[in-house]
Amino acid sequence: MKINSYNEWDTLREVIVGTVDNMTIGLEFSDSKPVSHALFEKAAKIAKKAIPDWYKNEVSEDINDLCKIFTEFGVKVFHPTPYGSEKLFCTPDWCARGKDIYNVRDIHLVVGDKVIVSPSATRCRYFEPNAFYDIWYHYFNEGFTWITAPKAKLAGTYLTPYYQQGKEIITKEDILHRKLSGGRGEKWHRLTEDEILFDAANVVRFGKDLIYLVSSTGNHKGSKWLQSILGEEYRVHTTSAYRSSHIDSTILPLHPGLVLLNGARVNSENCPKILNNWEKIYFSDVAPVPQEEIDFQKNVRDKVYHELSKLGIETDLNHISSPWAGLNVFSLNPQTVLVHDKQTKLIKKLKEHKLTVIPVRMRHCYTMLGGLHCSTLDTVRDGGLESYFD
Repeated sequence: MKINSYNEWDTLREVIVGTVDNMTIGLEFSDSKPVSHALFEKAAKIAKKAIPDWYKNEVSEDINDLCKIFTEFGVKVFHPTPYGSEKLFCTPDWCARGKDIYNVRDIHLVVGDKVIVSPSATRCRYFEPNAFYDIWYHYFNEGFTWITAPKAKLAGTYLTPYYQQGKEIITKEDILHRKLSGGRGEKWHRLTEDEILFDAANVVRFGKDLIYLVSSTGNHKGSKWLQSILGEEYRVHTTSAYRSSHIDSTILPLHPGLVLLNGARVNSENCPKILNNWEKIYFSDVAPVPQEEIDFQKNVRDKVYHELSKLGIETDLNHISSPWAGLNVFSLNPQTVLVHDKQTKLIKKLKEHKLTVIPVRMRHCYTMLGGLHCSTLDTVRDGGLESYFD
């Protein structure tokens, strides 16, 4: 089939699903110090402690179960190919090692018959697109437009914290987040506008209209570049409804006229105006982050993070997905949606809106930093380019 996916809900035919094969922890080394072989080997050995075999096996089991659901619906499944993420690489400005290829939506944006490779602000993901080359060349014979954004330098300091009069901003969302995450919070920052930076997962698609989140993983310059690439046929709308990372636990359309919104972040005042006439499901009553995930984060990942940090090495091991990862749903078609099985209240709410819900086990979506929508990338859906707001 040819690449064809214009929105988040049309009937799914082909999809890419993440993998933990050859999984590694992304490492980013200080750009002011040379990286010796001894330091790299020591860091790699320490980082390996954060992904024990039992953990990878459970993540893999859940991926396989998800793929069985796709197969039962006649969907063809692809997986990215391990790409040497365990090796050290350097640019003129810094050195890093790659990470896992689990959250496949983060770097690639499919818009119709276009595949757009985004310029991520995360250094260790610089060569992650290589893992998808076998898939894109599979589609190449049928023809599609393959666009890579300008490679960002990512030199120096391109992250700035959110502060107001010298004090960190604490919102109602932050308080609720900590309540549902065993007291854990998030560190907030924004991107500078020196170069084009964004993750593909900062974007959700509504046919001719796309909503782009300006956040810690996407700046205004990125939205301007995306509009220039897509041209007048599309309209890129920006929102700042959420300060950190990606949009797909904040705004996700379920089918024309119905959108799922994170009620802890989105309200009638900051909801994108193009959604004014759509029915909105404001939802924030998600299940807490499982205690098993919090314990694994505290007893394993945090400890490895601090051990590496003492060596001057940055990782994302101090991060755990917010409880709103439960809103990270994925549509098989306009009537059927996949939902994390722990989100019983959300499942009930979606059923009230006449949707068929398929619960999916995702035991480690919080520590893997991505739910169902993050770990999948739809490449072929039925339907064509339409406007849902004219």
